[in-house]
Amino acid sequence: MVGALVTLIVVLACLGALGALAAARVVKQYERGVVFRLGRLRSDIRGPGFTMITPMVDRLQKVNMQIVTMPVPAQEGITRDNVTVRVDAVVYFKVVDPAEALVAVEDYRFAVSQMAQTSLRSIIGKSDLDDLLSNREKLNQGLELMIDSPAIGWGVHIDRVEIKDVSLPETMKRSMARQAEADRERRARVINADAELQASRKLAEAAAQMADTPSALQLRLLQTVMAVAAEKNSTLVLPIPVELLRFLERGAQEIPAAARTEGDAEGGAPAAGPATAPEWEAAPAQPAQPARQAMPTLTEREPEPHAVDR
Repeated sequence: MVGALVTLIVVLACLGALGALAAARVVKQYERGVVFRLGRLRSDIRGPGFTMITPMVDRLQKVNMQIVTMPVPAQEGITRDNVTVRVDAVVYFKVVDPAEALVAVEDYRFAVSQMAQTSLRSIIGKSDLDDLLSNREKLNQGLELMIDSPAIGWGVHIDRVEIKDVSLPETMKRSMARQAEADRERRARVINADAELQASRKLAEAAAQMADTPSALQLRLLQTVMAVAAEKNSTLVLPIPVELLRFLERGAQEIPAAARTEGDAEGGAPAAGPATAPEWEAAPAQPAQPARQAMPTLTEREPEPHAVDR
């Protein structure tokens, strides 16, 4: 009798231990537990830590509350300016209501993935190619709003959406490369033309300055000759400009005038210089040289006698 009682107690203890083990659950820090009792949702959400449920009656499902990184497969579409592109993106989202994430939608991960793909295609069709390449922040915000609107009813919050890459056809890449090259060439030509314009203005100012002082032109010429001669050992042929001859002629005319001025100041005979008009009149007339006779032309010459041999 005592042995049967002890056996019953041991069996009950074992059953109690097994029941406790079956009812014990551990929820991690980043998870939340949703309890279904006989298929009905319990309002209490189990937090992280140790929790108990009723075996054979309750069923506990854990929901991850971390931010999920989901890549969106590359979607091919036609932009508003009729360019075929392939665009892929990445979605960051997290569950904010575990009960709605399990009850409102069958698989919230799959639902978010499909919604992201359809929204991405819609964004491609509404945007231009330039917007996809340069204005991605605005597109990311629009894509986030398009995905987040239905996801709120699933207990999911879209944290952010980023467009990763935009793949273009090879023909479009070559066209864009030619366009960029032409734009750079245009800017280079504009810069060169602007430089030529500024240089021409400076040269015009320098020419006007040198026109007032001809000696500056000669100094500039000599500096150019020195610069050319210093680079290489070669023979340099320098044509004498007309301005240099005029400059020397002007200097030769100024020297006798200065000498006459000094002679008048000293009271002596004036220095020899170019004769004035009276001196030419007083000078004796030199005998005129006989003019050279003009050579007779072939028609004016007399025919020369020819000897005839007999």
